Amino acid sequence: MEDFNINDTLQDKSYNDSDIYYNDDDYKGAELTEYVFTCIIICIGIPLTLVAIRGVFSLVRNNHVTPIYIINLLISDLIQLCCMIVEVVKPKYLIMEIVYDYIYHFGVLASVGFMVCVALERYLVIAWPLWYHFEQNIKISVVVSVVVWALPLVFFLFSFLAVYFEVAVQNLAIILAVYFLLPLPLFIFFLIGTLKALSASRVPLDEKRRIVAILVVVILIYILLFLPSIIRFLQEEATNNVTLSCASFTLLKFSPLADLFLYVFMRKGAVEKLLCCCRKDSNGISSPTVCQLRAVQI
Repeated sequence: MEDFNINDTLQDKSYNDSDIYYNDDDYKGAELTEYVFTCIIICIGIPLTLVAIRGVFSLVRNNHVTPIYIINLLISDLIQLCCMIVEVVKPKYLIMEIVYDYIYHFGVLASVGFMVCVALERYLVIAWPLWYHFEQNIKISVVVSVVVWALPLVFFLFSFLAVYFEVAVQNLAIILAVYFLLPLPLFIFFLIGTLKALSASRVPLDEKRRIVAILVVVILIYILLFLPSIIRFLQEEATNNVTLSCASFTLLKFSPLADLFLYVFMRKGAVEKLLCCCRKDSNGISSPTVCQLRAVQI
């Protein structure tokens, strides 16, 4: 397969036979595994994401809140899932594959930005509730969302310029890895800051649990699904290993499914139901009184 310039940096799925040699059986096995998982993710992810988007809009109507960042995150996930369909179909023309590559990674980069926005918003609710209540409004959220959507475009513009001026591909991979790596310390800071501010916060207990659950889920998603790709971009040896490269890229494809957990924990009573089930499993039986009281609250 021919090289795609910046496409090599973003996906590492095209291979130059004069530079790198792969075991043909390993390549076919890794490619088949990635293909199967991609089909499963598409079949499960698209309907669930559409249901989640509809559910978020119902939360807006019922609770008079506007989870703009969650909505944008789900839209970026939907973009990724639609691009996976193009990958499975295997377009005939090279230009279509290149366009698919850019659109897919546009969705990935945008989803990273909105995950940061979701975590930041949850942190502000606990750590700075008064400021969040009086200063946060829909206009600010919309402006931030526009900026987040624009950042991937800036990165792609820089990529085109780098290719034009013949900048080394590995340098672009490092820049992309740094882009992915920067949110991780922010997520950890938001979680630690939220835990420290919990005791002094006047936010209701169920809301505190939901906020902590969302922050924990964001960190787990990032460590389990994004960190392997970061390592792949930073280490040339990992990039040249077709099995590790396909494995990290397949894990990245699971991020739209993992993001659905953020929608689940947004709903009132989700954490309480989970805790009730966990106590039932740990004790062998559940307390009918406790579960019934929680069901009434939900």
